Amino acid sequence: MQLLANENFPLVSVQLLRQAGYEVASITEDSPGIEDTEVLARAVDEQRIILTFDRDYGELIYRFRLPPPKGVIYLRFRPHTPEEPAAILLNLFQTQELQIEGWFTILERDRIRQRPLP
Repeated sequence: MQLLANENFPLVSVQLLRQAGYEVASITEDSPGIEDTEVLARAVDEQRIILTFDRDYGELIYRFRLPPPKGVIYLRFRPHTPEEPAAILLNLFQTQELQIEGWFTILERDRIRQRPLP
């Protein structure tokens, strides 16, 4: 699974996901300060799933109809520690009945919601 961590996704969590064997590109490391539309375009070009705490991707994809990436995981909570997002995602990725590719996944502390990408 190829992932693209948005600039607001903690680098510590990026490193933990990499240590677990996931290929994670990081906007913070590669191109800090780029616009959300550029992040989205990169995710589409590289066939990556976006990891973000930014709800703007839903608007870009569903309202403005920009091409969707392979998937989006929108973490809709404030992490207690920089490691917490990775721990939650690693647990989520072990859930075999949950599809990530082709879905806009909204991850809250107490529930998961999904909407198919257009």
